[in-house]
Amino acid sequence: MFGLGFTEILIIAVIAILFLGPDKLPSAMVEIAKFFRSAKKTIGSVKDSIEQEMNVADIKEEALAYKKELLKASEDLNKATSFTDVGSELTKIKDDVMTGTPKKETPKVPSEPEKITFEKKSPAKEENKDV
Repeated sequence: MFGLGFTEILIIAVIAILFLGPDKLPSAMVEIAKFFRSAKKTIGSVKDSIEQEMNVADIKEEALAYKKELLKASEDLNKATSFTDVGSELTKIKDDVMTGTPKKETPKVPSEPEKITFEKKSPAKEENKDV
């Protein structure tokens, strides 16, 4: 215990008997034993909490690794699906060139933005616009 041999323990016991006396020695030994027991329990609880924290850190690392793998897989999937869209567009262009059909024109965007209101239009106003 604590690297002490039998002779050192014997010398400490003799000195304790001389200073404390035979009547106080048993109670002092009980107090010393309680102190060592509580110190051992505290060290054990600290050790357990550190081990739990280490396990939590390992679990977090594993979760981050899985997250990175999932993100990479989803990016690969997005790339694969976007290539099929490009292939279908190329096929359409090839068909248009082979058949000689003109390209579809994109609809013209009005120069003025349309005004949006929440008012109800009267039927008379709508008829005048068509004429």
